[in-house]
Amino acid sequence: MILRVNHTTTYRYGQPVSICHTEVHLTPRASSRQTVLLHELTIDPAPDTRAARKDYFGNDVTAFSIHLPHRTLAITATSLVDRQADDPIHPGLTPPWEQVRDEVSRHESNDTFDAFQFIFESPRVKLSPAFAAYVAESFDPGRPLLEAARDLCGRIFTDFKYDQGATTVKTPIEEAFELRQGVCQDFAHIMIACLRSIGLPALYVSGCLRSSPDSIGAAASHAWVSVFCGNFGWLDFDPTNNLMPAVDHVTIAHGRDYSDVPPVNGVALGGGEQTIEVTVEVTPAN
Repeated sequence: MILRVNHTTTYRYGQPVSICHTEVHLTPRASSRQTVLLHELTIDPAPDTRAARKDYFGNDVTAFSIHLPHRTLAITATSLVDRQADDPIHPGLTPPWEQVRDEVSRHESNDTFDAFQFIFESPRVKLSPAFAAYVAESFDPGRPLLEAARDLCGRIFTDFKYDQGATTVKTPIEEAFELRQGVCQDFAHIMIACLRSIGLPALYVSGCLRSSPDSIGAAASHAWVSVFCGNFGWLDFDPTNNLMPAVDHVTIAHGRDYSDVPPVNGVALGGGEQTIEVTVEVTPAN
């Protein structure tokens, strides 16, 4: 399916900003399941400097600076993406989760060596006995990894309430877990903490979701989880919507947690009070 993605972030400042330095992760990530046909990034006011690079995780990053006073900053990313679905996998064909855990702990192959770095704590994902206890209800001994991960995804969807007012981008994961409320970022972090607490590698995936009345979190940037499944590679799970992402999800970037891949991040001199408005629209291309 070919999807058109329009992502706009607008900053409005109470006082002029004299200079700003900003970094964005807004370019869709190319993969075997996703081909980027077009990507344009428009910045208003026009930046004085602008540079593109790849970060440590292989994501496309654009950094820019504006040196003239301004009271509004609008960043618009327009992309055209060809999204392909994976062939379905029967859960019973995937290996027992302990087998994957042990292979990763030995990290004797290139794939397991790469995955090994994603079993540890990271800035936004702290491990605790509470996460280990929660995940244990899904990961019975010998259970196929895909079956267990789907069960965990469904439990988070059922046990937690999606509430945009319950948390902020800075809310600690432990607080969201205690509240049993939050948004897609919180649910992704909680699922990642659960998986890492039993030694399974898990990635944070930043992206967006096809606009639909039935999709939770489609009006803004979205987030989900990818778990390493041995020879089956990395498998994606969206606990906010209780599904495995397919053609309706567009991957932008991935990292250890949100702190590695915020859509927009920067510093500004001046500005006073500010408001931020984010709009995301993902629709089939005509």
